[in-house]
Amino acid sequence: MNQKNTISKLSKSFALRIIRLYKYLLEEKHEYIMSKQVYRSGTSIGANIAESRNAQSNADYINKLNIALKEADETMYWLELLHESDTIDEKQFESLANDLNIIIGTLINIIKKLKEGLC
Repeated sequence: MNQKNTISKLSKSFALRIIRLYKYLLEEKHEYIMSKQVYRSGTSIGANIAESRNAQSNADYINKLNIALKEADETMYWLELLHESDTIDEKQFESLANDLNIIIGTLINIIKKLKEGLC
């Protein structure tokens, strides 16, 4: 499986996990502010990756992936806040952070290869 298909599948799977986290935070923790922030940024990763498939140029493609990377970084920030405020536990945080780190690493690798002309 090539990296472009891999990142699409990883980001969609992660978005579904973020949706479940959002519901949990609302229903179980009654957390309304950070839950909405992590929901927006966490689902935006995959949305930008999906949008990149119809890029008009290589530069546009790289730009969409860079936006996805920024959203992934923002998502990590919200996950860290949720963890450090004891809103989610260590196990929840580690599981989500590990998946997110894979997405971030994959995005960085794809962007680097695109800039070097290897993709």
